[in-house]
Amino acid sequence: MKTAKRDSAGEGARATQAGKDRVAQEPALSEVEGPSAVPLLVVILGPTGSGKTALSLALAERFSGEIVNCDSVALYREVEIGAAKPTAAERVRVPHHLFDIASLDEAVTAGDYARRARAVLTEISGRGRLPIVVGGTGLYLRALLEGLFPGPPRSEELRQRLRARAKGTKDDSTKSGGDDPGRLHRLLRRLDPAAAAKIHAHDAPKLIRAIEVCLQSRQKMSELWQRGREPLAGFRILRLGLDPERNALYARINERARRMFDSGLVEETRALLARYPDARPLQSLGYKQAGQLLRGESDKKLAIWATQQAHRNYAKRQMTWFRREPEVHWLEGFGDEAAVQTQAIRLLEQVLTNRGQSSPSIRL
Repeated sequence: MKTAKRDSAGEGARATQAGKDRVAQEPALSEVEGPSAVPLLVVILGPTGSGKTALSLALAERFSGEIVNCDSVALYREVEIGAAKPTAAERVRVPHHLFDIASLDEAVTAGDYARRARAVLTEISGRGRLPIVVGGTGLYLRALLEGLFPGPPRSEELRQRLRARAKGTKDDSTKSGGDDPGRLHRLLRRLDPAAAAKIHAHDAPKLIRAIEVCLQSRQKMSELWQRGREPLAGFRILRLGLDPERNALYARINERARRMFDSGLVEETRALLARYPDARPLQSLGYKQAGQLLRGESDKKLAIWATQQAHRNYAKRQMTWFRREPEVHWLEGFGDEAAVQTQAIRLLEQVLTNRGQSSPSIRL
């Protein structure tokens, strides 16, 4: 099974390169828009299972587009079945970017993603192609489009010390012993009372990041918040949102979760946990439930049910998040439906035709 997964990952990489090799054979978007037009960026958002990949492929093939991943798990190599990445056949059709770019023992933050994605968007538009950002990780999309506050990079060494302090382990210089997550909150209150007031005392990841920012930058995190963000500039942005009927979406989610387990998710998870026991992506939906099955905490039937429920709940949270995105053109239905694809094509044609008119989505 492990050999099959390595072959699958290799096929994905080769297919991605094959898709990029087709670029020279297709007309550039600049031939449609004209050389003086402000570059256009298409963003396809929506809940998991709504058909974002299918819609992105349809638009990319029609408008000389290239697909840019905005899914936090699909950034990582070796996670295949649970990440629901585009297949090798799909990657051959058009160029794909920011898939399989990190090892499972690396940490890719929203800020890391935004920096890399902005460079990719500039490179794609510089060749006269249409960048199409696709994915369901709302924080990463917001980091890309709106920017994050100017905090320092992660320090894994500092983070390990702070985790040890929260647990009272031997790595903790306080030597106080005993599990006490409140230690981090008390430390943050001394460093930055305003930030501490906004973070729950048991929210260890946020507390660690806030303390890390204060110590690394020698400034209060709350003061950095007030300095604002740096939005993506130089693109007209067309946001397309998929909004399928709720029961139909849940039926698709349930079936996809079942297929993951039938396709070898448990075997893939076993092999990856043996090599990366602490990898954060292996705590994502599907992999987490497969890990629980491997540890004897559930059986296959319960693991499938838990995965289905977790994905349904995630879809709810995604829609709540994306409803706050500005100027989204919501499309009722799934991205693989002909009527939805036709509507999206017409919207994109209208934007290209009206390129000279002002739009509140344009940032220069």
